[in-house]
Amino acid sequence: MILYTVLVLATGVERLVELVVSARNARWSFARGGIEFGRGHFPPMVALHTGLLLACLAEVWFGGRPFLPWLGWPMFALVLASQGLRWWCIAVLGPRWNTRVIIVRGLPLVNRGPYRWLRHPNYVAVVVEGFALPLVHTAWITALAFTVLNAILLLAVRIPCENRALATVMPARP
Repeated sequence: MILYTVLVLATGVERLVELVVSARNARWSFARGGIEFGRGHFPPMVALHTGLLLACLAEVWFGGRPFLPWLGWPMFALVLASQGLRWWCIAVLGPRWNTRVIIVRGLPLVNRGPYRWLRHPNYVAVVVEGFALPLVHTAWITALAFTVLNAILLLAVRIPCENRALATVMPARP
């Protein structure tokens, strides 16, 4: 359980690094006339992602969840892959990447890296990590709860917000 705790804490540190990068990128965007959309849904997203990390630890420590190698190792590989995809997205978008929805008028849509194939590849990373991180140590209740709540937030709120924001300030994607 100690190694799993280290993994979850490392994921938390990674999230803090993301917030630092996001704040820097937000300043970049606002300095270029960036417009923020959907500000109201950001606090629930932060709460959900913070809750994921806390619930992973609580379920494993208090629920006595075991590490099952046949499940844990493949899920660990998926956690690493999701981090790789997340940071690939961050690198490709550069200063345009943000945890918030901020659009700078006149910039073309990015169509390289994972954006060649998917409109929202970062959310693939979020979805995979959301079920894989808990399942590294069989925290199946956390995996299920986060997956359902995240799907509701992404599909009903966040992705439509991003699509509306992109449609209002940028031409349609070819």
